[in-house]
Parts: sequence; C-alpha cells; structure tokens
Amino acid sequence: MAIVDLTSAPYADHVRYLSYIVPPEHDQVEVGMLLRRSLGLSAGLIKRIKWLDDGIALDGKRATTRTRAAAGQCLRIRLSDSARSSEIPPCPGALDILYEDDDLLVVNKPPGVAVHPGIGHWAHTLGGFVLHYYDKRGIPADFHPVHRLDKGTSGAMVMAKHSYGQELLRQSLHSSAFHREYLAVCDGIPAPTHGSITFPLAHSGESVIRQEIRSDGLPAHTDYELITHTACRSLVRLRLKTGRTHQIRVHMAAIGCPLTGDFLYGTEQPELIARPALHSSTLSFTHPLSGEELTFSVPLPKDMETLLTI
Repeated sequence: MAIVDLTSAPYADHVRYLSYIVPPEHDQVEVGMLLRRSLGLSAGLIKRIKWLDDGIALDGKRATTRTRAAAGQCLRIRLSDSARSSEIPPCPGALDILYEDDDLLVVNKPPGVAVHPGIGHWAHTLGGFVLHYYDKRGIPADFHPVHRLDKGTSGAMVMAKHSYGQELLRQSLHSSAFHREYLAVCDGIPAPTHGSITFPLAHSGESVIRQEIRSDGLPAHTDYELITHTACRSLVRLRLKTGRTHQIRVHMAAIGCPLTGDFLYGTEQPELIARPALHSSTLSFTHPLSGEELTFSVPLPKDMETLLTI
C-alpha cells in the first residue's frame, strides 16, 4: 500500500489521497470489497466518498464500488473531507503544535479548554481552534480527535486530518500500539507506592458526568507509580490500559489519593489550582499510514509543579 499526495487542479492544496495497487490475488474483485477488506474503510466513509467526483478512481478514472478492479490497476480514494459534519464553530485560539503532517496533528492541550462544544463553552474549544487553524491554511479537514482529555486536563493529544486516520488509530487505542502516560498531583501519598487499580466504572445516577465504582460497570485498569512526594502531596505517574471517562480521577480517589483540585472526586481548591491536577505527559503510537513510531513528551505544567513546593 502506498500513500500519494495528489494536489493537481482542480483540487485545492492539502487534499489527501490513498493509492493501492491491486495485487494479482485480487484481480476482478469489486472495488467496494477492496475498500472494506484490503484498506479497512468503514461503511460510513465509503458512503461519503463514493458520491464525490474524486472520491474513488481506478487508473485516474472515476469508479464505483461495483467496478471490478484488474490486477496492477491503481485504486485511488480521497481521504480529505469534502464537507464538515461536526458542526463545531471555528474559533481563533492558540495551538501549541507538537507535530503535524498530512494525516495527523498532535497538540499540547492547555488546561481549561474543552475539547468539544458544550454548555458554557460552545465556541472556545480545542476543536474550534483546530478548525480555525485548518481554515487559515486551506486544509480541507473536519475535527477528528482520536482520544479526548477532560476540560481541566492538559498535555499531549492526537487528532487525525481525515476519518480514515482516525478510524485506524482508534482501533489501536486500547492496545500496546497506543501508549498513554499521565502525571497527576494527588492529595496524600499512595500506599503501596506502585500498583494496579482495576475497579470497574459506571455512570452514577446522581449526575450526568460523575462516574462511580460499581460491580456491573465497565472494566477499567490503571497502573500507578509514585515519583516523589511532599508531606501532604504526591506526584504520580499513571499508565492507562483502558480509557474510561474520569478513570484516573475515580481510581486515585478510590485508593485515598484524589487529584489535588478535583471538585468532583476530591476537594476543590481554587486558591491552589483551578483544575484537577492531571497532565497527559507522554503519548506514543504507530503512525496509521506510514508505520513510523512516534513519541511525544510534554513537561509538567507550572501550576502542577508549584503544588509540589507548597
């Protein structure tokens, strides 16, 4: 499988295409079958691209999902979005970009910025910042986050520039191919100083956002390790085996070490920090198209660092 970037007229710059040379064993196989089984496209993505003039082509000529491909032909599909369905309003905002190529964007998310629009933060979102950035550079892409961070959480976060890249990365999200590491400042000192927390999690009936430990909940696995501590607080490294909502916050509170400043599972402390003290410090994954191993690390932000000096 080869990736090619074809930006010749009449298409705008930055349009991304995927090319696949049909092997002998797939001679006379229908294009739709190749898209699903050989390239791993979802039914939704195939439905979107099949109506585009440049959506599916064989040797440069438009093809349908029923067209039979001959061995040696070049099957080309459009990956870039032709329209935005997220309905996120673009909004000017600072982006701390750690990495960018034709398929991916990795940013250092600031604390206090929600990833998606919601009540009280419709316009001022990371998704809006990203779409404004794309618009300024003529990049035909919607917002395709691979994972999410809570509004208060800072640090490394990856998104794709097309739904194909998003789908491939999400398939690896809870595997060894996608590694996430967090730093948290907690009230108290965990004992033992390292271990695994495996309490299952479920939505609480008391709140639309609060999670709770419940025997009928979804499996959740967090590994933790104490890095350093003061008399009353600790800096803990956490590795996720699953990615449940509020997983780290609930699990650390469950062992008696809630995140400092956590209004939901601990004690709100605005005089010390305006958010739960959680930071996405390291992100490692395999590039879904090039196969390159990528790793990004972001140092502990100042507001969390200061907590360890008080």
